[in-house]
Amino acid sequence: MMAKLVVVDVEADGEIPGTNEYSMVCFGAVVVDKKGNLDQTFYGKTKPISTLYKPDALAISGFTREEHLTFDDPKEVMLSFKEWINSQGKCIFISDNLAFDWQYINWYMHKFTGSNPFGFSGQRIGDKFQGFYNDPYYKWKKHRKTSHTHHPVDDAKGNAEALLYLYKDGYKLF
Repeated sequence: MMAKLVVVDVEADGEIPGTNEYSMVCFGAVVVDKKGNLDQTFYGKTKPISTLYKPDALAISGFTREEHLTFDDPKEVMLSFKEWINSQGKCIFISDNLAFDWQYINWYMHKFTGSNPFGFSGQRIGDKFQGFYNDPYYKWKKHRKTSHTHHPVDDAKGNAEALLYLYKDGYKLF
């Protein structure tokens, strides 16, 4: 069976995860299928794991520090996400900003569940477009349909829609 593509987006309150660094605020994931269905989603909101945070970074998520402090226990959220991923079968992690999104999901998975069901790698959406169109400056974000709101499920859906555009244009995505 072919691996499922899962587009992930993360919002955080700083640049890097870690107990003495910054915290993931929330994240969203959507399974991409070749029929264009994007209804299999996951949304998690995680309580801070550190007292450190950058107000400007947190503001991007649309939440205040007070709201963030009321979010769910990171271990429970990550265990639920891991169960959701495992229920999909083998999955490939894909995101807009792989370096940012991957580090948070990977760190949180290892810290709170002991392993990362995505394995050891992920893929960046922009690289797919740039390679397919042989253009290192290709502006792929114009192919999103869902507005980029910084709600991670919306953003993951928009990125998944762009991937489906690429697929319909002949890229072997599946």
